[in-house]
Amino acid sequence: MSQPRPTARTTGGADWRDSLPPLRGRVDRDAPLAPFTWFHVGGPAELLVRPADSADLAAFLAALPAGVPLTVIGAGSNLLVRDGGVPGAVVRLGPAFGAVTVAGGMVTAGAGALDLAVAREAEAAGLGGLEFLSGIPGSIGGAVRMNAGAFGRCLADVLVEAHGLDRAGQPWRRDAAGLGLGYRTSALGDDEIVLGATLAAHPGDPAAIKAERERIRAHREAHQPQKVRTAGSTFANPPGDSAWRLIDAAGCRGLTRGGARVSDKHCNFLINLGEATAAEIEDLGEEVRRRVREHSGVELHWEIRRIGVRP
Repeated sequence: MSQPRPTARTTGGADWRDSLPPLRGRVDRDAPLAPFTWFHVGGPAELLVRPADSADLAAFLAALPAGVPLTVIGAGSNLLVRDGGVPGAVVRLGPAFGAVTVAGGMVTAGAGALDLAVAREAEAAGLGGLEFLSGIPGSIGGAVRMNAGAFGRCLADVLVEAHGLDRAGQPWRRDAAGLGLGYRTSALGDDEIVLGATLAAHPGDPAAIKAERERIRAHREAHQPQKVRTAGSTFANPPGDSAWRLIDAAGCRGLTRGGARVSDKHCNFLINLGEATAAEIEDLGEEVRRRVREHSGVELHWEIRRIGVRP
């Protein structure tokens, strides 16, 4: 017998969603999440909230009942939403949180700003040091949370401070040391929401900055799958090795599970061929992990964030 889908609704027939105050942003019940992810799979959010601004978000958080699960998403690039959907409230920080400003050698970006857009704004201002962001899919909020990196650099190399809200809607601000950044990790709690970050850049030759960003773009196009439904690198690189090499050595290149496939071009990428379910993608990833473990003894760890429940 199948298990009932987890729910955050209160007992006695009451629905926690009825107790929330009106917001200036958009609020949708049982809202599909697949359109907001690069994989284009997954079930609905019990409540999807797209706040108008940080004040709107703070008001929502202050009113959210303590027992209701809270999940925050951004561009959906590094995300797999399971087919059973996501209980509780899902907050999406989109374009309303995407402002980018430049002052001196500092670039301040909202959590919803795409990493590529931040790199381009720095370039337009004649600032270097942020070109690597153009090689990272997604937005600044997620990049801070996971200390995203590419081409030998990561957020920890340039982050001055980040700010956000806690579960109660109260503001917080931390410098780079206080964020506890490690390889694809940070010390941020699950109930702490990143609203923006200030990054350090430096004046540079505009032609050289553009050339570096173009080099990164060309490398991505040559070595990573393009114009397909994928979520970027699936597994974190183990110390001293590359996930793709281990996956390839274990014979997983081109491996399929239903509508999901290990990319032939870069085997640390999983691809939705068009009709895959989230379960097929996740099961394929687990099969890759099993084969790598049996072949090399190395335990791969998911870099893609997986949320929600399986039906």
